[in-house]
Parts: sequence; C-alpha cells; structure tokens
Amino acid sequence: MPGSPEHPPRPRGRIAIAILAVIPLGLLTRADLPLPTLIAAYGGDTLYATLVYLLVGLIWPRAAIGRVGLAALELCAAVEISQLYHAPWLDAIRATVPGRLVLGSGFLWSDLACYAVGVVLGVAVDLALLEASLHGRRARFS
Repeated sequence: MPGSPEHPPRPRGRIAIAILAVIPLGLLTRADLPLPTLIAAYGGDTLYATLVYLLVGLIWPRAAIGRVGLAALELCAAVEISQLYHAPWLDAIRATVPGRLVLGSGFLWSDLACYAVGVVLGVAVDLALLEASLHGRRARFS
C-alpha cells in the first residue's frame, strides 16, 4: 500500500525457532496429560493461531504487525468456518491426524476467541523477537 511504513525485517531464524517451539507445545495440549482444564480445552486452538501468525510473519517478513495479525486471524477464521462444510473428500482429509490438526473437525464459536488470543500471543512473540534482534544489532555496532 502506498505510503504505509515498511516493517523492519523479521528475524527469520528466530521466527523459525519459535515455530519449532510452538508446534510441540500445541501437540502437548492434545496429548492425554493431566493439564489444567483451561489449557487442555483452549490451549491447542490458541497456539494454533500463534503458529499461523508466526508462519504468516515468516512468509511475509516486512509486513506490518497489524497486517500479519489480520491475515492470521482471517486464515484461522476461514479454517474454522470451513468446518461447517462436510464434503466426503474433505471429511476424509479431516479423518487423518494431520488433517484434523490443520483443518479441525467441528465448528466452535469458542475457537474464534482462542484464535484472537493466539494472534495476540503471536504479536507478543513477534515484538519480543524483533526487539531481541534489534538489541543484538545495536550491541554489535557499539
């Protein structure tokens, strides 16, 4: 968009490390572990949105944080809304473990709230990684 400020490039290596940390955490919320009820019920969906945010930021490294957040939220909402559609081929994909993890299985309004929280968490991670990256650059040039 003309006139919109360009975001400093995201530290792709650090974003990739954050992605590799979020994935097992999200999977752990789906494991049969004695987790607090709130985390067991909503942690996976929240971390799913955080992962989507980080992936969008990795793919679109100079996009403003708001644009990345909006894109991630739109993607998550589209996946959730798609769960209202039940074509046999799509349900066959959802019947697999990867398909269920990526596409979900049933529409829940509460998932949309989790996605909003997850995107905010993604923004916080993004800001922390950017600050750490900028701080590291400043230290090298001091």
